Amino acid sequence: MALWDKLKTELDRAGKAAQTAIGDGKVRIDLMRVRQLADKTAEALGYAVFNARQKGEEMDTDSYSRLSETLAAHMAEVDRLEAQLAREEANEGGESAAGGSEAPARDARHGVPHGGAATAQEPTDTLPVEPTVSPPEIITSVDPAMGDNPDRVTPDAP
Repeated sequence: MALWDKLKTELDRAGKAAQTAIGDGKVRIDLMRVRQLADKTAEALGYAVFNARQKGEEMDTDSYSRLSETLAAHMAEVDRLEAQLAREEANEGGESAAGGSEAPARDARHGVPHGGAATAQEPTDTLPVEPTVSPPEIITSVDPAMGDNPDRVTPDAP
C-alpha cells in the first residue's frame, strides 16, 4: 500500500505543478496582451502628436487626455501583472524550500528559472554555457528508392 500512497502523492504534486504552470501561462498571456494594447495606444498617441505638429498645431487636449489616460491604465495593468508573476514565482520558491522538493529548473545560459524573469535575489551574472555540438553523422547507406546510385562516386566519398 505504501506504493499506492507514494503514487498518489506524486500524482497530486504533478497536478498542482500543472495547475500552477497553466495559471502562470494565463498571466503571461494577459501580460503580453496588455503590453500590446499599451504599445498600440502609445503608437496612436505618437501619430496624433506627429500629425498635429506637421500641421503646425497642437494636439487636441481631449484626444491627448483620452490617449494618455488609456496608456497610463495599460501601464498600471502591466505593473500589476508583473507584480503578480513575481509573487507567484516567489511563492513557488518558498513552497519548494518548505516542502523539501528540488529548486526550480534554471536556464543554464541565464541562471533564470524556466519561464520566468530574474528576481532581485537571483544572480544573473552567470556566464553563458555553450552547448556541445556533435559532428554531423556520415551517411554511408544507399537507398535506390530515393534515387541513390551505389555505383556513383562523389569527390568527397572515400
